[in-house]
This record gives sequence, C-alpha cells and structure tokens, in this order.
Amino acid sequence: MDDCIIVGGGPAGLTAAIYLARYHLSIRLFDCGTSRAALIPCTHNHAGYPEGIAGTELLARMNAQARKYGVLHENKRVEHLAHTGEHFIVGTDEGTFTARTVLLATGVFNRHPPGMKDEFHDDALKKGLLRYCPVCDGYEVTDKRVGVIGTGAHGAAEAQFLRGFTRDITLISPDADHDLSGECLSKLEDAGIKRVNGPCGDYAMRDGKLAVETAQGWLEFDSVYPALGSDVRSELAAAMGADTTEEGCITTDDHLRTSIPGLFAAGDVVLGLDQISHAMGQAGVASTTIRNDLADHRPIRR
Repeated sequence: MDDCIIVGGGPAGLTAAIYLARYHLSIRLFDCGTSRAALIPCTHNHAGYPEGIAGTELLARMNAQARKYGVLHENKRVEHLAHTGEHFIVGTDEGTFTARTVLLATGVFNRHPPGMKDEFHDDALKKGLLRYCPVCDGYEVTDKRVGVIGTGAHGAAEAQFLRGFTRDITLISPDADHDLSGECLSKLEDAGIKRVNGPCGDYAMRDGKLAVETAQGWLEFDSVYPALGSDVRSELAAAMGADTTEEGCITTDDHLRTSIPGLFAAGDVVLGLDQISHAMGQAGVASTTIRNDLADHRPIRR
C-alpha cells in the first residue's frame, strides 16, 4: 500500500510528489498526459527563468526531480476512487491500487473556440496567436490587436482585464448576438472595447495573424483569447461525495483537506488563481499536511 497516490502530473501533482518523496513516504503518481502546463509554448511568469521556459520542459524537469527521490510516475488514467474508511482504492485503466491518502491534482480543461479544429488550435497556440491566460501572458500582447471570443460577464471581464495591456480590444460573441448586461455594456464602452456579433466558427492564419470570421466579416488579430469558461476535472471527488462549489471546484480547508478524510486536492481543481506558482504553493501545503496526518497514526521512519 502506498502512503499517497497522486492523480495528475501537472505542476501541483509533481510538486507534491517531490515534497512527499523527500519526506521518505512511498508515492505513486498517475498521469494521463493532459496537463494544461504542457500546452504553454513559453511561460515568462515563472520565477527563476528570465528567458522563459516551455511548459513541456518545466514538466520534464519536475518529473526528473520527482523520479530522483523515488516517485513512481505511471502513465495511467484513474477511472474511479473508493474509500473503505481506512484506505483508498484507486481504479485505473490498467489495474487497481491502494493508498493511505490520495491527492487530486487533476486541473481543468479550457473550452476551445467553437468550430476550431484540434490541429489548427494546437498550431495557433504554439505560435502565440491563440492564448488562454491573460494573467500569464498579457504582457506579450502589449499594444497589439487582440480579440476576445466570449460574451456575458465572463467575456466582458476578460476583455477589461486585457485592456490594461492594449487599447485595441474586440469582444466577439461566439453566438449570433452578445448577451451583455447594462453594467457590462457601460464598462466596455468606458474602456473603449469594441463589440462584434458572431457566430464565429471559421478561422485562418494570415501573415502571422489569426483571422476570425464574424457577422461583420473576417477580422485579423495579433492574438485571440477564448473566454468561454472551463470544465473542472473534479468528477472523481464528486463521485465519492466530496464537497464541491457551484463551479465544480473541489472544496478544501486551509490545509487542502477535502470533506473526505484522507482525500486532498491542490492546483486548478481547487477554487483560486489558476497559476503555476499558486498550484505549487498549494501542493507544498497539502503534502506537508499529508505527512503530518500520516505521522499521527504511525511513525514515518522506523
């Protein structure tokens, strides 16, 4: 039986794995290879990398560090969890495992622009024509022409956030018409943010720009931000009866304990700032709590 099984191989899961292994605990990490961090062409927000670092390179370095301390990193998809009261049963697509504790670091999935093919999406993302995180890379679109695909309070808020980096912002409705309250309209007007109706569903790359078809014809942008929300990967916790928010985020206490004893969560699957640094900080807290909780029941070192 493992001391802890970690579900998710992104920055939160790998940070927790490193901490826990260095506490001399037996750790197994299951990774199905869908971390959002792997999609980052180059992050410039991560302290210690002044020239930036690709998401895949960051994950590779963290994975190597985890393996150095004995973490078993396995490419498996976790399909169900069960709690017997004394330990957890973790069912994967390649067998069943048991652990004293479980840490969920399953993250979220950003909804893609409507009608955009996966191959096109991934290519545009690599080229910086398509971006998802204005907190991470708003600096890179300073004084450039930016499109935001979205509407409602969420789309309006993202456009207003990006307005701090550039004056040229266009909010594009993913559907036929915008769905904006009077308050949203007023704020957009005050900020000088243009609005264009959709539907948008056809895209092209032209001379280093991303073109979007709209009700007003084709518009070209230096970068486009989808503001369409995300799907929280909290199904495993919810199926066990763990508390979640209305948005689907797993509810935890200040030490990242869920409502189920022995079950922890960290990173984007928990409500908070979706940032690598924040996920790693949560992982440090969660892993130390796991270590201390286990130590209350048996000696860690014999």
